[in-house]
Amino acid sequence: MNIYCANLPYKSRDEDLASLFSEYGEVVEAKIILDRETNRSRGFGFVEMSSDEDAKKAIDGLNGKEIEGRGLVVNEARPRAQR
Repeated sequence: MNIYCANLPYKSRDEDLASLFSEYGEVVEAKIILDRETNRSRGFGFVEMSSDEDAKKAIDGLNGKEIEGRGLVVNEARPRAQR
């Protein structure tokens, strides 16, 4: 399952995101989205977990959790809209 994670601290990196979610199960991939021009974090990212059950546990456990003064928004990622 692919998970959307927003309101991340701007200094967060892919490894930090993977570590945060690995407490709930196997992380296949964790990616912080970067601004194309500045190469700085945009404050959100995506995590793919191997098991839907683990992903749901992570969503329940991390949504609203405060990290460095910021309340995380964590939910199932929606498919990208066609342009």
